[in-house]
Amino acid sequence: MQFRHVVVSYDVVDNRKRTQLAKYLKGYLERVQKSVFEGVIADRRLETLRTGIEKRIDRSDDTVRIYTLCERCVSAVEIIGTGVYIEREDEDVLV
Repeated sequence: MQFRHVVVSYDVVDNRKRTQLAKYLKGYLERVQKSVFEGVIADRRLETLRTGIEKRIDRSDDTVRIYTLCERCVSAVEIIGTGVYIEREDEDVLV
């Protein structure tokens, strides 16, 4: 299974849609700022996430950006202030 470290940011005009989108994103990623979510996600789930985002926004008014970070980029992330680093949780290995 392939995983990606992604950052999702959004600018949604309508308050109701913005709230719905934030609640939806919380099911997939960690909220790191008011309109920014980040985390490690399987490729399959990322496709589901994209589809769900499409259903919740108005393409003519709203913007959602999905950034995929490489391992080198993730290790270069710098946080100033109260933020928390988002790391991939190791999967359980059965022996």
